[in-house]
Order: sequence, then structure tokens, then C-alpha cells
Amino acid sequence: MRATGIVRRIDDLGRIVIPIEIRRNMNIRDGDPLEIFVDKNGEVILKKYSAIADLADFVQGLADSLHETTHLIALVTDRDEVVAEAGAEGPGHRGRRVGEVVIRAMDGRETLVFTPERHGHPGSVFDGEERCPFASEVIAPVIQAGDPVGAVILASTDPRAPVTQIEVKLAQTAAGFVARHMEE
Repeated sequence: MRATGIVRRIDDLGRIVIPIEIRRNMNIRDGDPLEIFVDKNGEVILKKYSAIADLADFVQGLADSLHETTHLIALVTDRDEVVAEAGAEGPGHRGRRVGEVVIRAMDGRETLVFTPERHGHPGSVFDGEERCPFASEVIAPVIQAGDPVGAVILASTDPRAPVTQIEVKLAQTAAGFVARHMEE
């Protein structure tokens, strides 16, 4: 664990303020859930909580099924990164941070569809890339208890085989299924 040089005091209600520098570095936003751990040495550890990452086996099975059905790249993300993937060639996308387009879909609570003709969106599905690696994609947010907690993405790298309305409905259905599974 590395020291930050920042010292904070606990107030009379037991609260502590996490400095803005740390929140920016860790991509912690207002309302984000944090898990609290105490290790064997008595150190308190805060970790961003991801309900979708806790369902890793379930969402991986969902991504596998979506890929087998559609032959498209299937990704499931939490608010920060890709948690499950199927169908990607090469090094894959698991663990990659989501880009502004995915965050826009989640924050707007709307399904975004980009076809080859309408693929001029700024940025990428992945953070740090100026150009999107896909020719077309559908991004369906996972909304649980009114809050965006992730997204289901179906994507094609072939401009001659763009996502269709059927895949849009599949992504929306899968996102709804993940949200319902989280409620159980």
C-alpha cells in the first residue's frame, strides 16, 4: 500500500472525507458504493464495490450465450471496466476501462446504437482510445434500483454485418436480465 501524505480526521459522526485527488485517481463518483475491509494487521481498506463483478461467472455465461447466438462480440461492464467478454479476437477486452460513450449510455439511461453509417461518435467504447475499434455496436445500460450499474454491449468489427434491431432487443433484454438477477 502506498502512502499519499494526506491525513484526515474522523468527525463526530464517524465520517471521513476521501480527498478529491484520490477520488479522481480511483474514479470514485458521488453515490458510488465502497466496500470496507479490515486486514489482519488492522488496516482499513476501501474498495469500489461492483455488484456486476460479484456476478462474474453469471455475466460471463451471459456474454458467452450472447456471442453464440449472435456471433457478435459480447461485453458486460460495470461502471468502470469490462467484467465479461466473448467473441473478441486477439488480446481481448476484459479489464479495460469503459470510455465516454458507455458512460453516456449509462448516465443517460438509454440504449445507444451505432451503425457503420452513424458511427461518428466522439471517443471510444474504451477509455484512452480516440477511435472506436468496432464498426457498429449497441450499448444497453444495466439499471438496478434506478441507478446505472453497468452495460451490455454487442459489437461488430465487420461494417458489412452491423448490429440489427434484433441485437438491440437482445442487448436490452440481457441488460434487464442482469438487473433482475442482481435484485435476488
